[in-house]
Amino acid sequence: MSRLSVLSYHTSPLAQPGTGDGGGMNVYVRELSSALARFGHEVDVYTRRDSPQLRDIEQVEPGFRVHHVTAGPPVPLEREALADHIGEFTDGVAASFRSSGKPDAIHANYWLSGLAGHRLKHEMNIPLIMTFHTLERVKADHFEAESEERALQEAAIFACADAVLASCEVEAEQFVRFYNADPARVHIVPLGVEHAFFAPGYRPQARRALGLDADQTLLLFVGRLQALKGVDLALETLIELRARGRNAMLAIIGGPSGADGRETLAKLHERVAEAGVIEHVSFVAPQAHQLLSSWMRAADVTLVPSRSESFGLVALESSACGTPVVASEVGGLITLIEPGVNGFLVSQRDPSAWADAVEVATNPETTTAMSNSAVLLARRYTWRSAAESLASLTEQLSLSGLVRC
Repeated sequence: MSRLSVLSYHTSPLAQPGTGDGGGMNVYVRELSSALARFGHEVDVYTRRDSPQLRDIEQVEPGFRVHHVTAGPPVPLEREALADHIGEFTDGVAASFRSSGKPDAIHANYWLSGLAGHRLKHEMNIPLIMTFHTLERVKADHFEAESEERALQEAAIFACADAVLASCEVEAEQFVRFYNADPARVHIVPLGVEHAFFAPGYRPQARRALGLDADQTLLLFVGRLQALKGVDLALETLIELRARGRNAMLAIIGGPSGADGRETLAKLHERVAEAGVIEHVSFVAPQAHQLLSSWMRAADVTLVPSRSESFGLVALESSACGTPVVASEVGGLITLIEPGVNGFLVSQRDPSAWADAVEVATNPETTTAMSNSAVLLARRYTWRSAAESLASLTEQLSLSGLVRC
C-alpha cells in the first residue's frame, strides 16, 4: 500500500463546496482521498489554515487525515493574496515530511499547490502528480485572460510533473495544445460520483421535502457565483421561458466566489427585479451533498452554462439523480452529455437557444427515457475506479526515475 500526500493549498476538502473558492475541487480531493483510504492507502491532505480554531491534524476517517498548515494569517484570503504565502506553506509541508517520513508521491491540486509540489519534488526527490482543475490558457480561450504569469507557472509545472491527470480526452488534448504537454505523462482519470447520495428518486416527494411547488418546471443551477460559471445565462433562460408562457422557476444554489463574486450576485438581484421574476427565482445557500442530491431529484432540468469547464461534476451528479442536463458545449461537458440521451449541449450563449433545449428536455414524451439513460450513463463513473487508477499510477512512479526540469 502507498502513502500519498495531497496538496490542496487554497481550499480545504472539509470546506463546503459553493462557498468562497470551494467547488468541485473540494469534492474531488475529499472523495478521492476517502476512496484511497478505504483501499488501505495512507492519505495526508495538506491545506492552508484559514481559522485559528482549526486543529493541526483532523482525522477524517482511518487512513485519511487533513493537515492545517500555517501560512500567512489564519483567516480566509482572496485568491490573489494567497500566492504571497506559498513559500511558508511549502516549508510547513516539508517539515511534516521530515518528521513523519516522505510519501511515495505528491498529488498537487490547482496551480498554486503545483508551485509547492514542484519545489518539494526537487528538494526531497518525490514524484509529482498534478491535477490542475482549471488552466489559465484554456479559460482565456473561452472567456478572458487573467494572468500571463500564472500561465507561465503552469507551463513550468507541466514540464516537470511526473504525471498530469486529465478528467477526459478533451482535457488531455487541451494540455498538449495549450501547454505542449508530453502525451506520455498525461493520464486520463475520470472523476466519480457518490452513488449512495446521488441516485434517482421520486420527484414529487423531493419537492415536498424542499417545500417547492409541484406544478412548476424547476430549473436548477449549482455552482459558485462568478462570471465564469455563467449563472447570468441560467437566469436569462428562466426569463425567456416565462416570456413564452412557461410556468417555470429557477433555484440558484451557491455563494459568491472570486474577485467578481459579489458583483455577479448584485447583478443577478438587479436583473431579477428588473424582469419581475422575484417570485420565481430562489437564491439558496450552498448545500451539503446529501441535501444537494434532493435538489437535483426535485429539478426538471439542471443548467450548466459554464464558459469553461474541465469536467463538470454537477452535470454528472445530476445525471446520477436521473435529472437531464442542459450544458455549454465546452470542455469535459462534451464527454458527459450525450445530446438527446441524458441532456443537451448548447454552443450559443443565446437564452432563446437554451430555452429551446430546456423545452425538449422537459417534454413529457421523452423525459422518462432521458432520465433513465442519464442514470445508466452516470454509473460508468465511480470514485473507486478513480482511486484504483491513481494508486496504480503512484506505484508505477515509485519504480521509475523522476522527470527532470
